[in-house]
Amino acid sequence: MSDVARRFVMEFERPLVDLEEKLESLKHLSVVEGAELAVEIAALEAEVDELRTTLYTSLTPWERVQISRHPERPHTDDYLADVFRDVIELHGDRLYGDDAAMFAGLASLGTRKVAVLGHRKGRNTTENVRYNFGSPHPEGFRKAERVMLLADRFGLPIVTFLDTAGAYPGLEDEDRGQAWAIASCLATLSRVRVPVVTVGIGEGGSGGALAIGFGDRLIMLENAYYSVISPEMCATILHKEPARAAEASGCLQLTAQDLERMGLADEVVPEPLGGAQRDPVTVMGAVGTAVARALDDLGALPADALIASRYERLRAIGEYSSE
Repeated sequence: MSDVARRFVMEFERPLVDLEEKLESLKHLSVVEGAELAVEIAALEAEVDELRTTLYTSLTPWERVQISRHPERPHTDDYLADVFRDVIELHGDRLYGDDAAMFAGLASLGTRKVAVLGHRKGRNTTENVRYNFGSPHPEGFRKAERVMLLADRFGLPIVTFLDTAGAYPGLEDEDRGQAWAIASCLATLSRVRVPVVTVGIGEGGSGGALAIGFGDRLIMLENAYYSVISPEMCATILHKEPARAAEASGCLQLTAQDLERMGLADEVVPEPLGGAQRDPVTVMGAVGTAVARALDDLGALPADALIASRYERLRAIGEYSSE
């Protein structure tokens, strides 16, 4: 089976994939009139390149949301393996249990020791179920907060990775204090006396992302999103039609480009045409460099100045100019 056929295909990519499949078929043909076939292949290659560039340089917000959810996109576990060394995972919230949907632990980034938090989604059905498809339970957020406090106690910078559709909305989760756990994480992040760098690597939905998504720097991948609500849920609440998610995406201003324009994101890391899954090693290397650079900048600030700057950063959210 060809690479094109094996690849997960998003609906808006279908015209491009059809052309790529046609091109691959031509290249495998054994034809007597090789010169004529070579001309046709060259023309089709030019058409594929043009369509690819046009498609991926004019993405709509909804198309970027789809790319952010691509199953082959690098996830938190990939960044842990590629960007960090000496990774030690910590388990449990000391109250109820452990939640595999939330990674929390310690690691080395270059010569720097850091605490790392991040949502987990998994690569196959077994891992998807184990990680609850990346939607944490209250114990996941309490585990994250435990590591935040540990990092604060020992002076370790905190690095967080956002990749979730949102916190799990089950009745038992509400009984166990889902909203309280998220709010407590936010309160802790606001007052820790160490640098906090957040990286949006995929989805950034609702309180599930917000719980570990506030700090001193926000770095977004080009096709990641970060929003108060998922497009489908927004469409369901406002229009009673989940199918209007594409329309909702445009209204929510959730893309990395929107966040940078509004002053919420500090840096947007470029992705190859088609998404981070097309060249994950390069993308993860760029993220590691961006995080290290942010920590270098923040490390020069005294703790009191860091907290004061974080407070002003939060207060500035929502300020707009009509000019």
